[in-house]
Amino acid sequence: MVDDEREELRVLTDLLRRQSYHVRSAADGAAGYQSALAQPPDLILLDVRMPVVDGFAACRLLKADPVTRDIPVLFLSALDDPDERVAGLAIGGVDFITKPYHPAEVFARVRIHLELAGMRAAAAVAVVAATTVQPAPAPASNVSQLHPEPHFHPHPDAVVTDAAMRLIDDNLAAPLTLAGIARALGTYEKRLSQAFRQQAGITVFAYLAEARMMRGRQLLVDTDMTVQQIAEQTGFRSAANFATAFREHAEATPTAYRQSVRRAVGDA
Repeated sequence: MVDDEREELRVLTDLLRRQSYHVRSAADGAAGYQSALAQPPDLILLDVRMPVVDGFAACRLLKADPVTRDIPVLFLSALDDPDERVAGLAIGGVDFITKPYHPAEVFARVRIHLELAGMRAAAAVAVVAATTVQPAPAPASNVSQLHPEPHFHPHPDAVVTDAAMRLIDDNLAAPLTLAGIARALGTYEKRLSQAFRQQAGITVFAYLAEARMMRGRQLLVDTDMTVQQIAEQTGFRSAANFATAFREHAEATPTAYRQSVRRAVGDA
């Protein structure tokens, strides 16, 4: 469980332990992420509003890391804002519990998501068993363990870069800035820039520009949206700005590109 409010952390930890759950606690998103890496839990209760690395930033890191990406994350928040709830679910949370919460509701949601995670793990084991030629020996520990010991862990910069790419891909229409992206991942601009160059071989804004153009191509081909609508969906202030950038990228205007692709499909 991760929460910067010590009293709330203590109370809910005690309540969960009385229900026979083994609970580890952390006071901020960075500590919670590191704790999950060191010993992956079966489930994470994660506060949203925390200093430095908030719950959303921690969740993005958790979901970008192969060691922790399958752990169910349940958000806890005092803000009952529908947009915030949707944002939490969009970045990988499985549930959203509003503070002040009723203990019985927390117990029920924790139990449900542990059961669901257990069923997913059992299904994955069954698939592996069905596709394995030689039967594997039974593990020494509980076969329903949700998070077996990983064989490797990616470099922290790779996790940050992957999380940043996911954030950019999900928010192409937003006025993204380097500072805003870094803040959303609980890091700082210099580290994010260095990680991107080392891991992706390009700058953050080069990736952003390429992602916007790729989304623009996809929308031109797969939808009947106007150029103005596509410009809005890809973060451009106007259709003219989008058309100029697209022409430099694809050596064709958006309209000409759409027509050429559709003609090629029709002739195929």
